Amino acid sequence: MSEIKKWELLRSQLVFNNPWCRIRRDEVRLPNGHQIDDFFVNVRPDLAVVFALTERREIIFVRQYRHGVGEILLELPAGAFDPAVESAESAARREFTEETGYAGDRFIPLASLHDNPVKDTNKVHLFLVENVKKIGEQVLDITEEIELVLIPIETVRDRIQTGEICVAGTVAATFLALQLLAAQNP
Repeated sequence: MSEIKKWELLRSQLVFNNPWCRIRRDEVRLPNGHQIDDFFVNVRPDLAVVFALTERREIIFVRQYRHGVGEILLELPAGAFDPAVESAESAARREFTEETGYAGDRFIPLASLHDNPVKDTNKVHLFLVENVKKIGEQVLDITEEIELVLIPIETVRDRIQTGEICVAGTVAATFLALQLLAAQNP
């Protein structure tokens, strides 16, 4: 068995602090003794992702522009949050209702995953909620323009395989939710 060791943190400094982006510069010593003076880390908020099913067994997706990749993408409703201020479930409920106008009762945690552990600090918290109902209109941020897309559950795998659905957290949540739903209804 391997005896992998953690890096030793010698110094850490927040070098860019903006509401949209925080970057930390770490000075570290590797187990082999080599020192890195400028290992940059993105200090990011956690993310809550919601796989939601309507009573008609349609999954609620959102289509929106994502400037980082310069594309309009189809993904599950999701939103960022600070885990020191809000629980993952509370954030999931809030973001889901704001982005879709839908709500549900029981949010089932599927997993908490590291998003990009090489350079990012955040986790992605995945939830399943069934029998969601429309309770109002979307309440969107100034940066959001979101189209709701309801996809029949039996066609979602094909949309992933064709690349129409290609966001990692969405794909992970979808497969974990489908696995749990199949186990509940063999």
